[in-house]
Amino acid sequence: MDMNDFSLLRFIPIWRRHFLSWRRYWLSSLMFAVGEPFIYMLGLGYGLGRLVPELGGMSYMMFVASGTLAFSIVNGATFEGMYSAFARMQIQRTWDAILNAPMSLSDVVLAEWTFAASKSVLSCVTFVGALVLLGISREWTLLLVVPAALLIGAVFAAIALIMCAIAKGYEFFSYWFSLGIMPLAMISGVFFPMSELPKALQTVSYCLPMSHAVDLVRPLLQGKISANVGLNIAVLAAYAIGGFGVAMALFRRRFAN
Repeated sequence: MDMNDFSLLRFIPIWRRHFLSWRRYWLSSLMFAVGEPFIYMLGLGYGLGRLVPELGGMSYMMFVASGTLAFSIVNGATFEGMYSAFARMQIQRTWDAILNAPMSLSDVVLAEWTFAASKSVLSCVTFVGALVLLGISREWTLLLVVPAALLIGAVFAAIALIMCAIAKGYEFFSYWFSLGIMPLAMISGVFFPMSELPKALQTVSYCLPMSHAVDLVRPLLQGKISANVGLNIAVLAAYAIGGFGVAMALFRRRFAN
């Protein structure tokens, strides 16, 4: 991937085009990204919260709220990077139209990546607003969730674009949600502590990005900063940059064919 292919002067208008298009259906988009995690939070938090003692010095409601907040960020970036990007690429042929202008494929993919990451921030802000209204958390450190969401969103937007680059149709994406995203949530501390997993699975989980996303976000709801914040950021940044590089290579191969 040649970094000289990128130009912010070309990238920004494409991002803006996606944003202006998204404004027409912003409510349904946010409801999809936030709705499922929010239902998990309410169902498990208020249901199991009466039966489960404190976990790690916090109520189970606080525990599952922080986990599902991270999950909503992942959801927002993943949906945009797969379904919406694929629609623009394959169904609407928006990419073809853009590439007829003085734009490169690198500009188009960079715009998709950053827009999907931006969408995850909007999902995050919506979810945080609900947490504040419900009185689950009102700590000042909630403000730090926004930059954390941008980094987490960049990771899962890149992974989603990898799926988009190899997909032949929408049905392929259900496999990633069912066999990728949900199993990751189950072993990454979203709904229950990773310490309850077998040691081998704990090791595997901590090598994966979602566990670092949860570890980065969870303390912020308590007014704290993750004890592993440096490691969390480094791992997520590596996944984001590496994932985007892989996605770019796969799109180049797809368009070359």
